Amino acid sequence: MLVLAGAMVTSSLTGCGLKDSATVATVAGDEIPAGLANFYARMTQAQYESMYSSYLGDNMWTTEASEGKTYEKLVKDEVLKDLENMYLLEDHMDDYKISLSDDEKKAIKDAAKEFSKDNDKDDKEKVSGDTEYVERYLTLVTIKQKMTDAIEAEADTNVTDDEAKQKAMQYVLFSINTTDANGVYQSLSDEEKANVKANAEAFAEGAKETSDFEGFAQGQGYTVSEASFDGEGSASVPEALAKAADALDEGGVTDCIETDNGYYVAKVTSLFDQEATEEKKQTIISQRKQDKYDEVIKGWRKKGDISVKKSVWKKVDFNDLKVTLHTEDSEKTHGFSQLKANKDMTSESLMPDGRRFGGLL
Repeated sequence: MLVLAGAMVTSSLTGCGLKDSATVATVAGDEIPAGLANFYARMTQAQYESMYSSYLGDNMWTTEASEGKTYEKLVKDEVLKDLENMYLLEDHMDDYKISLSDDEKKAIKDAAKEFSKDNDKDDKEKVSGDTEYVERYLTLVTIKQKMTDAIEAEADTNVTDDEAKQKAMQYVLFSINTTDANGVYQSLSDEEKANVKANAEAFAEGAKETSDFEGFAQGQGYTVSEASFDGEGSASVPEALAKAADALDEGGVTDCIETDNGYYVAKVTSLFDQEATEEKKQTIISQRKQDKYDEVIKGWRKKGDISVKKSVWKKVDFNDLKVTLHTEDSEKTHGFSQLKANKDMTSESLMPDGRRFGGLL
């Protein structure tokens, strides 16, 4: 729970003028200090820069992530919302009989001390890394994990085979996309698509006449893939294909099914895939837990009287300060390691333990 980061590397172009003691938001009468919000934001910023700067470049934070919203605004909005939610979770600890043990409190203090020891004063000042804010942050994320577990425990985890039932298929995709010499995806011309469709239709007719779908496909040079499915479709099985296959008995072969990325022909190989059904059950349970958590948080937020001081939050600028995380000691069981300055963001940055950081990644 307390494995968060390694060395932190910072470099600033201008001073942000942020006063750590200023209030950035108020939640149910509780004030969130700017220093805490800045620390959380900088840790999250570093994780994003580690993961995405090689793809988005040095101007990643001014790049549009969605219509009218840059990556900076997207991440900052999520950071502040998550922090507000953590305050609400803390306020409702008694509702779920949640508390921090002496061991947990000690681990938090030890982690904060380690962070303070491993980072110099200048870098800590830039990210509001005073022990006060590090301890507070670690306390909140610890509470968040315990409260999340308690809330999700209220979700219905009873899922029947009928609810999660998955079937199995073999299929061949006749793609209408290709790549050029530079590896860029391109769509075929209308004439080429017509030829692909004709081949798919001919294959479908031939596949219906044989019991060996895979052998028939391989004999014609086509690649056969396997997938589990239900009538709703998935990332690997388009909805149109799933619906067509779902209407067939075991051994049935679909017609040529047109989708956005090409034409499919599939054979139903099983009306009940036990392994895939069990996996689907876990997916359903996970979604129910998430829905339960979201439902509870949404209710609290409606009654939480949340307000944000935008003028204060605006001073946390990802373009004026670059932050990189670097773990030097992978054997550490908790805490941070160091902060370092690096204007060009060239130092290696590592995720601490592969987990979601603050519910954002």
